[in-house]
Amino acid sequence: MYSLSYLSLLPLLLPLVAAHGHVTGIVVDGKWYTGWNAEMKYQNPIPPTAGWQADNLDNGFITPSDFAAANIICHKDAKNGNAYITAKAGSKVTFQWNTWPVSHKGPVFDYIAPCNGECTTVDKTSLQFTKFVQGAWISGNNPGSWVTDDLVKSNNSWTTTIPSGIAPGNYVIRHEIIALHAAGQTNGAQAYPQCVNFKIEGSGTQTLSGGAKATTFYKASDPGIKFDLYSKFTGYTIPGPALQTLKKRDEREHAREWVE
Repeated sequence: MYSLSYLSLLPLLLPLVAAHGHVTGIVVDGKWYTGWNAEMKYQNPIPPTAGWQADNLDNGFITPSDFAAANIICHKDAKNGNAYITAKAGSKVTFQWNTWPVSHKGPVFDYIAPCNGECTTVDKTSLQFTKFVQGAWISGNNPGSWVTDDLVKSNNSWTTTIPSGIAPGNYVIRHEIIALHAAGQTNGAQAYPQCVNFKIEGSGTQTLSGGAKATTFYKASDPGIKFDLYSKFTGYTIPGPALQTLKKRDEREHAREWVE
């Protein structure tokens, strides 16, 4: 039986558990696809989803101490998504989060990796990701304005564009937010990677090369990972690999940049 003191803490603990988020759905060309929710793992059979399965029932995160381990690839104990979203190269893709706290400011990234076969069975540790979208600090300080503020204002959603010249095939798109509200202390940054299988169609011919494994993206000591959000900073060093090719910035999208 729980003690009275434990029960009295439950109202305080529950908001903390619910404070983070996960991608509940993906919208492509106006069509809704269900994302992964860890509660689905208790269903038999597990429903088919393009979103990779992950044991993040608490909406938890990956800490810098785990950045070189497999959990950083597609979240905690991630397993391959068992379906695909079919989309054309150049399509708009919106990742819909169930929630995102305005206090969890930080960078947002989109990566893409060819599966060179079936994404439903590919070894996640073999995936070579290319970063094709990134956004982070916009202006101000302590804590300033960030692209996550735009995400919250957009009904907790983030819209990206599949590179228009990419060759047809099966790909994993890795969408990620890194929250910096506790990153002023060692091991304080919080990564929320989400992976989704895509079957990309079209007449593009660009094949991806020069990608990197997600386990090599970040180190705990990186200036964009160990970062005091609540200071009078004048800039922010975006962590992770550089964009493979840069597209001219669209000022309406603030600090976002695209591969094209």
